[in-house]
Amino acid sequence: MKAWTGIGNLIGSNMAILAPACLVFGVLFPDAFSWITPHVTVMFAFITFQGALGNNFSNLAETVRHPLPMVLSLLVSAVIMPVLVFLLGGIFFGSDPDIMCGLVLEYAVPVAVLSVMWTGLFQGNLSLTLATLLVSTVASPLTIPLTLKLLLGQTVQVDVAGMMFSMLVSIALPACAGMAVNDLSHGWGKKALSPAVAPAARILMVMVLLSNSTEVSSYVHNLTPMLVGVVVFIGLFATTGYVWGMVLARLTHQPRGSLISMTYLCGMRNISAGAVIAASYFPGEAMYPVIMGTLFQQVLAALFSEVTKRVAGESEPEADEKPLPAPSRASAR
Repeated sequence: MKAWTGIGNLIGSNMAILAPACLVFGVLFPDAFSWITPHVTVMFAFITFQGALGNNFSNLAETVRHPLPMVLSLLVSAVIMPVLVFLLGGIFFGSDPDIMCGLVLEYAVPVAVLSVMWTGLFQGNLSLTLATLLVSTVASPLTIPLTLKLLLGQTVQVDVAGMMFSMLVSIALPACAGMAVNDLSHGWGKKALSPAVAPAARILMVMVLLSNSTEVSSYVHNLTPMLVGVVVFIGLFATTGYVWGMVLARLTHQPRGSLISMTYLCGMRNISAGAVIAASYFPGEAMYPVIMGTLFQQVLAALFSEVTKRVAGESEPEADEKPLPAPSRASAR
């Protein structure tokens, strides 16, 4: 058991190295890791379940009762970032409507499911992350078409049923299951079960990163000067999302766990959803900015884990991070 938990700790403490390594291997050897893609939804479900074992329904209710961090995260992800990328992108790529479509679409999509993994990995406020992710996704059939219409004059339809089913399987059900296990076991889920399965969740996280990286391989091998410029722009702009979350958390005096969650909620996007919409409604060039976001999203998430450690310091954990009491003898049987 000690060796097993050691593997999980090794992965967790070296994500700043592993994330870019996964990117390199996924880009260079896409065929070697393409088999992972059909299983990503199941992997997400397990990772979400493991993360939710450290939470409970009362903490989720507390997030709803004090919604400021969630509202700020949604404001950045659904309003500020799309408007900024439209304004700044127009300066450099305004003459190419397809590239502009891709840039705006990348930041019109909901918060990334992977934000749950990063939040759990670095002891963020999982209640805040789950609640914000669910609201962002449920609202996306309205916010995506509205954003594209207002900024670009484009009209698209979103696969509401498909997106909702994906969120149900990968987020909602496993999250509820994890919290239910923790509540019904009086904290045993967090104290014993979560550490036991955490190494498996972290291994799956690495596999998901590898799978996501394979999607950009063909684009990386066919770069032009124009496309290189788009890559540089996306890399720089993607950084600002994480910064927005961190700055707003500090300005509103959020505790450590919420700061970590807001950093990832404002910085990470559901690129897979954007890629599906781009492929369905826009020319091929619009897909490029969306997919290239994969190049930076996970690497930046790993780098900002180190930044949040310095910014948040070693402050007291939030209520949902404090150790739960051990189960009684009756409940342990």
